[in-house]
Amino acid sequence: MSTTDETPTGIDAPVGADQATRDIAEVAAVEVITTAAVHLMSAAAVKCGLAEGPDAEEHKDLDEARKLITALAALVVASAPDIGNQHARSLRDGLRSLQLAFREASVIPDEPGEGPGEKYTGSVV
Repeated sequence: MSTTDETPTGIDAPVGADQATRDIAEVAAVEVITTAAVHLMSAAAVKCGLAEGPDAEEHKDLDEARKLITALAALVVASAPDIGNQHARSLRDGLRSLQLAFREASVIPDEPGEGPGEKYTGSVV
């Protein structure tokens, strides 16, 4: 039994890749964008120390959180006109909450407009 399928381009792909391509083709762009944003939000929350449980502080990494929040801000700002106000509003609210949580968790405060993602969103303070 082969573990690859021949694709139209002649490149071998893992078995099931054609099915995965068909599956993703059926998903609306707004769903892909919001799913990616939720993953970034979740990861940033953990890295800000907002995870539940006694080991939440062990997962805190503000350098990593800054990167995730900045990526989230870029995605939210760039996609907002295309995904509609209903979706963009909740993503912006979540982003702002993370930006404020980052500021609260940071020992050395960023100047207004210099926090994670603020070059895209403007200052949150």
